[in-house]
Amino acid sequence: MSTLTALSSRNFKNSTVQAMVLLTIQLGTSYGPIGGLSFYQSAKSLNSPWRSTLMIPVYTTLASLLLLSIHVFVTWCFRKGGAETKEELETSSTSEDIPNVERVSERLKIHVRRHGGAAIFWFMFARMIGCFSLLGLSAHTLASCYRDSQCQSHITGTLIHHSLCIVYLYASSLSMISILSHEWGPTTTRHNVILLLVILGVYGYRDIWPLATTTDIPMDISEGKILWVKIAILSAAALIIPLIIPRKYKPIDPKDPMPIPNPELTASILSLQLYTFLDQIILTAYKTPHLSWNQLPPLSDGDCSKHLKEIAFPHLDTFHGAKKRHLFFGLMRVYRWEYSILALTIVVLSFSSLGPPIAINRILTYLETNGTKTNIRPWFWIMWLFITSMLNSFSLHWYIFIVTRTLVRAEGLLTQLVFEHSLRIRLKAETSKAKASKDGAMAVVATPDTASINGQGSSTNTTLNGGSSPTSTIKGKDKSKPDTMKDDGPDKKKRAGEDNMTGKINNLITTDLNNIVEARDILIAILYAPLQMILCIVFLYKVLGWSAFVGFSTTLILFPISGWIAKKLQTVQQNKMKKTDARVQIVSEAVNVLRMVKLFGWEQQMFERIEEKRKEELYWLWLRKALDMCNVIMSFLMMSLTMLVTYGTFTLIMKQQLNASIVFSSMSVFGMLRGQLHRIFYQTTNIIQGKVSLDRVNEYLKNTELLDAYTSKSQDHLEILQSDEDSSNIGFKDAVFSWSTDPDDGTMTPSSRSFKLRIEGELLFKTGCINLIIGPTGSGKTSMIMALLGEMYFRPSSPQSWFNLPRKGGVAFAAQEPWVQNATIRDNILFGSELDEDRYRKVIRQCALERDLELFEAGDETEVGERGLTLSGGQKIVEECFKGDLVKGRTILMVTHNIALTSSVADFVVSIGLDGTVTSHSSDVSLALDLDSQLALEVKIDEEKLKKGEGDIASAEKETKADGKLIIVEDIAEGHVTWKSIKLFLFGLAGNGRPVIFFTIWLAGMIGEELSNNLQVWFLGYWGTQYEHRAPSEVRVPFYLAVYSGLTGIIIFFFSVSHLVYAYGSLRASKSIHEKLVGSILGATLRWLDETPTSRIIARCTQDIRAVDGPVAQSLVDVVGLSIAVIAKLSVIVLYTPVFIFPGLGVAMIGIFIGNVYLKAQMSVKREMSNAKAPLLAHLGASIAGLSSIRAYGAEEQFKVESLKRIDHYSRVARISYNLDRWIAVRIDGLGALFTTALAFYLVQRRSASSANIGFSLNLAVNFCTLLLWLVRFYNEFEVQANSLERIQAYVDIEQEPKPTESGKPPAAWPTSGELRVENLSARYSQTGPNVLHDISFNVRSGERIGIVGRTGSGKSSLTLALLRFILTEGNVFYDSIPTNKLNLDALRSNVTIIPQMPELLSGTLRRNLDPFEQHDDRTLNAALRDAGLFSLQTETDEGRITLDSNLASGGGNLSVGQRQIIALARAIVRKSKVLILDEATSAIDYKTDNIIQKTLRNELGSDVTVLTVAHRLQTIMDSDKIMVLDNGRIIEFDIPKVLLIREDSKLKALVDESGDKDALYEMAQGKTSASQDGSR
Repeated sequence: MSTLTALSSRNFKNSTVQAMVLLTIQLGTSYGPIGGLSFYQSAKSLNSPWRSTLMIPVYTTLASLLLLSIHVFVTWCFRKGGAETKEELETSSTSEDIPNVERVSERLKIHVRRHGGAAIFWFMFARMIGCFSLLGLSAHTLASCYRDSQCQSHITGTLIHHSLCIVYLYASSLSMISILSHEWGPTTTRHNVILLLVILGVYGYRDIWPLATTTDIPMDISEGKILWVKIAILSAAALIIPLIIPRKYKPIDPKDPMPIPNPELTASILSLQLYTFLDQIILTAYKTPHLSWNQLPPLSDGDCSKHLKEIAFPHLDTFHGAKKRHLFFGLMRVYRWEYSILALTIVVLSFSSLGPPIAINRILTYLETNGTKTNIRPWFWIMWLFITSMLNSFSLHWYIFIVTRTLVRAEGLLTQLVFEHSLRIRLKAETSKAKASKDGAMAVVATPDTASINGQGSSTNTTLNGGSSPTSTIKGKDKSKPDTMKDDGPDKKKRAGEDNMTGKINNLITTDLNNIVEARDILIAILYAPLQMILCIVFLYKVLGWSAFVGFSTTLILFPISGWIAKKLQTVQQNKMKKTDARVQIVSEAVNVLRMVKLFGWEQQMFERIEEKRKEELYWLWLRKALDMCNVIMSFLMMSLTMLVTYGTFTLIMKQQLNASIVFSSMSVFGMLRGQLHRIFYQTTNIIQGKVSLDRVNEYLKNTELLDAYTSKSQDHLEILQSDEDSSNIGFKDAVFSWSTDPDDGTMTPSSRSFKLRIEGELLFKTGCINLIIGPTGSGKTSMIMALLGEMYFRPSSPQSWFNLPRKGGVAFAAQEPWVQNATIRDNILFGSELDEDRYRKVIRQCALERDLELFEAGDETEVGERGLTLSGGQKIVEECFKGDLVKGRTILMVTHNIALTSSVADFVVSIGLDGTVTSHSSDVSLALDLDSQLALEVKIDEEKLKKGEGDIASAEKETKADGKLIIVEDIAEGHVTWKSIKLFLFGLAGNGRPVIFFTIWLAGMIGEELSNNLQVWFLGYWGTQYEHRAPSEVRVPFYLAVYSGLTGIIIFFFSVSHLVYAYGSLRASKSIHEKLVGSILGATLRWLDETPTSRIIARCTQDIRAVDGPVAQSLVDVVGLSIAVIAKLSVIVLYTPVFIFPGLGVAMIGIFIGNVYLKAQMSVKREMSNAKAPLLAHLGASIAGLSSIRAYGAEEQFKVESLKRIDHYSRVARISYNLDRWIAVRIDGLGALFTTALAFYLVQRRSASSANIGFSLNLAVNFCTLLLWLVRFYNEFEVQANSLERIQAYVDIEQEPKPTESGKPPAAWPTSGELRVENLSARYSQTGPNVLHDISFNVRSGERIGIVGRTGSGKSSLTLALLRFILTEGNVFYDSIPTNKLNLDALRSNVTIIPQMPELLSGTLRRNLDPFEQHDDRTLNAALRDAGLFSLQTETDEGRITLDSNLASGGGNLSVGQRQIIALARAIVRKSKVLILDEATSAIDYKTDNIIQKTLRNELGSDVTVLTVAHRLQTIMDSDKIMVLDNGRIIEFDIPKVLLIREDSKLKALVDESGDKDALYEMAQGKTSASQDGSR
């Protein structure tokens, strides 16, 4: 003992060597069982053996035995007898007809498999061996005691030793049971591991801890080498095996386990902490150019949206039994365990974060005092530095792991929650109540994936087919309003119509959902930040005394300034978002009507309007960047002043020495304190934004107007009655319907007039036959169908009120403007039904689709593009379809205005008046005509037209590919971001001036800032060294305070210069890139527009531009700044410790290598993640667009399932992406901890530098490794965000139309006439595609009316596109004697007007649609409306009168098709073009509107206006001046109609002769009919 005492009292220069010598002496001394400080002597020294630390395992054993006994008793009491598990049945089945040897082998395999596999089994076996080994060692020690006769003299020690043998025997029994019993294995394993950990902890306290001190020795050293063998075995059994043993996969649903479990589910605890379960993905990604989504591990069944929905919706969705409370409480109920774990993790994180500062303080204190003031060896603090760094890393990344897992799950849940609720809402065509702004911006915020309502509430050609099986009937008792429309105060008048519901829903699952998940770190603000601040203040008080409170008071005094900046920043951000919204609005609408913009030659005007909005947005972006810089400066200044005041008080007032151990440990804690203050700022902002968004989602879920079917259960005035005798009836009784529960809501009409459909008395439709619903335009014909489908709000007018539609037998619904999905034609027709080939072919034939499908190379496998771009117009189907066998015996409700055509197949007719009241219903059509003279007149004219016949001669031809694909699959880039894409941003930063000057100033400022920062840290250490050689009174504290302040000012100067220069450059880049993108899109070819969904284009102009404005610019400056910091800090470390140049470079190289490996995988996954989100949003948009059809077909469940599939696809990619971030972060943290520990060990061992320089080096080393991690992460972030640059670059490089030139400007007076001369015109859609027009030549005199006819695919639409140079052309087209190929495209197209079949209208006022760029006064616009015939359809006193101030819904959804055509015609009149191309409307337009349009074309246009009419009906163009007949892209006839009809080989004559009444058409050609007379000039 004297030797040990002497050794411990010496002052070894190398404390590590001292510890090694001590341990060697201890191990080398032969104490024997009772030698030295023996086990028995230590036991005897205690007053009582029960207080010995060695009795703790005994007490733990007794507690375990008690708990285990209770567990066994409770389990047996509640066990259900007779139940055999699947494994037991499997085991028993193998015992039959199998030889004994094979039977044992098979049973063993099954036994191992039930444990989770061979790996788990053998680890458990190894633990059992370890427990028996400990039992044997303990028995050996006890036997040695008896052999040496020591037990009799040391009864207390013997008692403890006997107890330990019993403990090891119990542990061995537990390990054996865990192997033999599957039922009790998990429980006994947990008890065993806890017991072994307790034993290891006791030995650690008794025998490991003393090695870290200079005064103590191990208490059980008398056991000799057996002690260390025990500790080694305990470490393996209690720590290593539990950490590395794989976990058994436990399926969520035992009946449906995963075929191949996700590696995360079976990963060991250590693998979960180190994320090694991702190694295979990383390796696969490193070997392949691109890691596709199907190469990723399958989604865990715990993350499956179906499972999450089952457990969460009962707490979130009131329709699944959730309480009526705020959504927040439901989410907290669902994620209560996750947030409990997060709270515990945060506590560990808070305490472990102080580990490195404590270690640095203790190490430097040891060096300063040569160990005289501490009995703990420095190697312990070095290990403490490593362990606490890794513990901090593990806890941080485990927190993020849980948070991101919860994030992905919550995203999926909320998306599905909003989606399913959207299937219940009452969707209307919505308009803005506010007048359009002066600049014409949309009144509704659009989002990248906003889909317009497809006008399913239109008034014509809507059919509904219902089965005759029983269903429910809705009856009413009174007219009280539902609770959902309670008065909420002053905002009640803000009706739902003021918001675009489709856009709102998209915003909810994009912007709002993003805000909600960004607020997920609520515990950071309310728990971590306060706890961390308290711990920091406590630490600073321990180190600096009460001066810490003086410094902290400085922070509190300056805090309001930061608060003011934050408030200003919030205000600027709000204004910036308003301007962003304004830009997004106009961009979204421009893209949605881009075809119209190009057809009218409005590209330049639209570009200027968008850029004006962009300029306003960039102004506020500049202010935000400036305030951001001020915020950073204030944060830095606050910390610097706090440190200055604290150190000044500590030295000047408290007269203490500011040595290195105080400076460098407190410096890092001050940084932590500043970080927490900053965290409170931005977390509070995130939480507020998240709360606002969560409130919006909650408001949507709780207060959105729902269909009656979802509100009737909670209303007193409605009840659902199952009635067998009346359930087959289809009809109404005493019913009133409106589009909203608000009786004054008129959002469905442009005049905001409240519409009501009224049925007085009983109206029963006739089953098993065709029922017609007729009436004037706007009378409510389609509303009756919508009412039956439950889409309208039911207002019972009497206690006997009811309406009924049987649904059990199925309901089919065909809207006037059909809703089609972006899928193949076959998929759209089948709509989820199984394919019956014979019936399917019959449907194709009877719906007259055979000819159309023959035109497509892929037939019915042709993909239908957005809004059905691939498909032609509707076909004539009365004879084949409505008289065919497929509809025989089915009840059909048909909305139509063409009574003459359909009356022959109808058995029942319902007539509706203009006021929405049913005027008649009977089996006699004549009765309805007798009661409505206006309707009778319509029928008479229709009959006359019917006699004249209609030829089906028109269709829009589209070039499709052989595989049927129209929409191009979005490309996924491979590898790193291309240099070309990065140059797009770098050149934008530097501008067109002097890039060398820009980059020199910027980089010089950043380098100066970093060097000054390091100099300031060094100077604090230098200040601390002054106290090592001088008395405190001799140190010139004011001088050092002044120098420190000056360095702070220099840092702020360099920071300000570099960041101001960069902020200006980033704004320049944002402006330049936006201009290039918008200009490229506006200049794109029509073919490209057909192949590219508008959602992708809008995404480039919105989310990708947002990335350029924010993340791209910020991540680039972060990468550059971190690179400079890493290089600078490594250089300084090497400067003070040259030998560490190789470890430093090694760490950097390893970091770069694993960072590159990580980036290879993450870039692929991030790209897949971006693409996985789009289909989810597209599905939502498509579903909302076709909501009426989905509900009519009862296909809600089908779409819910599809939504869950898409959520699972996104979740699968997102989970991997977030986990990959953890993979790299843990490795960089570990690398940094090893580097810092090695550096500390070297510096402490060598003592070649002063304590200040050692502290400076350690400070830089810690920061170096942290910065290295952030460099890798921010570089990854830059590459990920730069993906937006790639996407923008791809759209900048798209095929462009010729740009305007000075030589392409026409004379000022051009055109003076509408003369057209075409010479040898050929055209094709692409450079490699075939010609669709072949050597066409013709002349059209100014003022002539030309009809263009031809079979489907003959080239009619191609001709109109070629005239306007929308497709590639050869030959010459002369417009008013000037060749069009010499003209600028905007000049050509702005002087030609096209009126398409389905005109595109803007949301906003009618004035804005007629004159979007405010070039005409109201008198001109009203005159155009009058000439177009709008005022002929309404009177001055009409309540629903449309005026220039009337608001139109998106796409004109609240107008009839005829009204849209009239507005388009009025727009053409306003333009005063000399050439008018009319794609004549189909039979969807009622006779009166059609007559008005035709009359306007004949009489109201100028005599010099040339009209080209692409005909769909022969009667429309038979009175034209000339008719052009096309076939296969060639003109086969072009002459006066009566001349063509004389020729026997005339194709026109063949078409006329095939029509219903050729004599009538001949008469029109001769100019003898009234139509011709009206058209004479």
